[in-house]
Amino acid sequence: MIDYRELQDKIRKLEGPIFVFGASGFIGANIIKDIFSVRDDCYAITHNTNSAWRLKLLDVPSRNVVHCDITSSISVKNIFEEYKPQTVFNLAAYGAYSKQSDVRLIYETNVNGTVNILDNCANVKAYIHAGSSSEYGTNSAGPREDDPLEPNSHYAASKVSASYIIQYYGRFKNVAAVNLRLYSVYGFWEEPDRLVPVMIEKARQGTYPNLVEKDISRDFLFITDTVEAFVDAALNMKAAIRGNSYNICTGQKTTLEQLVDLVRSEFRINAVPVWGNMQNRKWDLKDWYGNPEHTTQDIGWTAKTSLKDGMRATYNWHEEVKYVDTIIPAFSNTKLNAKISAIIACYKDGQAIPVMYERLVKMFNETKIRYEIIFVNDCSPDNSEEVIAKIAAKDNNVIGITHSRNFGSQSAFISGMEISTGDAVVLMDGDLQDPPEIIPAFYEKWLEGYDVVYGKRVKREMSFFMNLVYKGFYRIFSSISYIKIPVDAGDFSMMDKKVVKELINMPETEVFLRGLRAWVGFKQIGVDYLRPERMFGKSTNNWRRNIGWAKKAIFSFSFVPLEMLSYLGFILTGVSFLAIIVQVILKILYPDVPHGATTIIVLILFFGGVQLLAVSILGEYLSKIFEETKDRPKFIRRSVIFKGKQLNTASEIENFKKDNQVIKTK
Repeated sequence: MIDYRELQDKIRKLEGPIFVFGASGFIGANIIKDIFSVRDDCYAITHNTNSAWRLKLLDVPSRNVVHCDITSSISVKNIFEEYKPQTVFNLAAYGAYSKQSDVRLIYETNVNGTVNILDNCANVKAYIHAGSSSEYGTNSAGPREDDPLEPNSHYAASKVSASYIIQYYGRFKNVAAVNLRLYSVYGFWEEPDRLVPVMIEKARQGTYPNLVEKDISRDFLFITDTVEAFVDAALNMKAAIRGNSYNICTGQKTTLEQLVDLVRSEFRINAVPVWGNMQNRKWDLKDWYGNPEHTTQDIGWTAKTSLKDGMRATYNWHEEVKYVDTIIPAFSNTKLNAKISAIIACYKDGQAIPVMYERLVKMFNETKIRYEIIFVNDCSPDNSEEVIAKIAAKDNNVIGITHSRNFGSQSAFISGMEISTGDAVVLMDGDLQDPPEIIPAFYEKWLEGYDVVYGKRVKREMSFFMNLVYKGFYRIFSSISYIKIPVDAGDFSMMDKKVVKELINMPETEVFLRGLRAWVGFKQIGVDYLRPERMFGKSTNNWRRNIGWAKKAIFSFSFVPLEMLSYLGFILTGVSFLAIIVQVILKILYPDVPHGATTIIVLILFFGGVQLLAVSILGEYLSKIFEETKDRPKFIRRSVIFKGKQLNTASEIENFKKDNQVIKTK
C-alpha cells in the first residue's frame, strides 16, 4: 500500500497554484481531496459533468471551485490569466461511458478542449494529461507506449488525437506536458454504477452482481496509486520526456473470474457466481492490460497497491461513508450540477445587453452553475444583433437568435426555449428589469423540488398610480380566471425542462406564457423581488400595449366576459318587462301626460351600446379563434449565431435546432 505521508510530502513539492480540470470526476476528485489534505492553493476546474456531488460531499471550499468551459478558448484564457497556475492536471473528458454518446461533444471536449488548455501552458511547470488505455484500441493486450494505436471508438480516436497534440506541444513548442494512459482505475468516489462499487455493495449483501464472461481481463489500478502517478509525473518533468505518453497500470492481467474469486475469499461470500456471455460495451475487448516499463524508467512510478489490498480499502471506505445512505443518493441527484439556460427577449435593448451578459456570467460563476445564455433579438431596430454577435463570438455558452420581424416577447421566449439545452430555463426581459441576481434564489427553490419558480413583484420602481393600476389588474385577472394565476407575477421565472417541454408543445398561436405556465400545473412557488426601472432608454410599453396585454390575458384565460353578457341580457330583459308594465300603468293613470323623445333616445343609445359591447366581446373571442385556425408559426428565425458562426439558411437553422435541442417537441 502507498505511504500517505510520503504522498503528502510529494504534493507539498508541487509548484503552485495547481489546476485540476475535470475535478468533479472520479479521479479528479481524489486528486483534489489528497492535495487539500496538505495545501489550499489548488483549484477544482469544472463545467460539463454530472458529478458535482463529489465536490459537495468532499466540502471543497466554493472559492476553490472555478467554473470553466474548456471548449471555449476565452473561458480557459480568463482563468489562466486570473490564477496563473504552475501545475495543471487535466482530467476533463467526455465519452468514456456509454451514456456519453454525443459524438460532437466527444471531439470538442477531448481534442479542442486539450488544445485550448495547452495554448495557455507555455509557462507552466507541468501539464499532466489523463489519457486512456483505450488509445490502443484492438491492440490492448500488454502494449508498450511505442506500439501501434488502433482506436476502435470515437472516444478512443479523440484520446489518440489528444496524445498527438500533447506530443506536438511538448516536442515542438516546449510545453512541459506528458500524457498518462490510464487503465482500469477503481477505489474511493467511483461512480456507483461501475463494476467495483457494485461488486463491493453486493459483497456486503453476500452475493454478486450480474456478471459477464469470466475470461475477460483487465488491469485494475487503485485510485491512490493513480493520484501518485500524476504527482510523480509533475515532479519528474524534464525536457527529455516532454510530449511522451506513459502507461499507468500494474502490468498484471486479472480476469473477471480471478476478481470474483478474490472477492469471495476476502469477504467470505457463500453464493455461487452466475456467469454471462456478453461484454459490457460494444467496444470492449477481452484482454485489456498494460505494460508500465517505460513509466517506471522515466518518471519513477510503480503501482504499490495489490488488488487484494485495494479492494479491502475500498470495502472499508464504503462502510465508513455509509455508502448506501450518502453516496448513492448524491449520485442519483442530477440537479447537483445542472445546466441553466437563460433566455433573454431583446427589443431596443442594445445598450442593456452587454450589462445583462456581464451580470449573468458573474452570477453563474459565483454560484457555480453551468449556464447557457440565449439572446433572442426580436428584430430590434437598434444594433442589438451586432452586440449579441460580438458576445457570442467570445463565449461559446452564448447563442444569438434574430427573428425575421417583431413577433413579440412571448414568441421570443418560445423561440429560445425550443433550442435550449438546460435542465431548467430562466425567462428574462432584456431591459434589466428582471435582475439576474434573483436567479440563485430561483435555483435554490428548484433544487428543493419546485418545477416552476416565478418572480413575484412586491414593488415596482414607478409612480404610485401605476403601481396601483398593475396590482389592481393582476388581482382582477386572477379573480376572473378559470385557473389560479399568481398575482404580481410576470414572465421572469425558472422552469424545469419538463415544464418547458409542455409549453413549447402547446399548439396555440396566441401565447400568454404566464397564464400557460399556471395552466400546465406542476409544483410552483413565488420568490419576492423589487422590479427596478428600465436602465437604458424608454419602455416600449404604453397604455395601448398594456390594454392589449390585459385583453390577451383575459380573453385567453377567462369566460367571465361572456358570462357577464348572459347576466346582463337577463337583467335587461327583466328591466324591459318591468318598464313595459310601468309604462302601461302610467298610461292608464295619467293618459294626458305627454312623453318626450329624450327617453327613447337614451334607451336607444343604452341598448345600442350594450349590443356593441356584446358584439365586441364576442368579436375578441372570435378573433382568437380566427387567429388559431390560421396555424401560422409563432415566429420565424432569420439567423442563429452559435460559437461565432452565423447560420442563415432555413436548413442550417433546422439542423442546428436538431443537433442542439434536448427538449424535444412533438
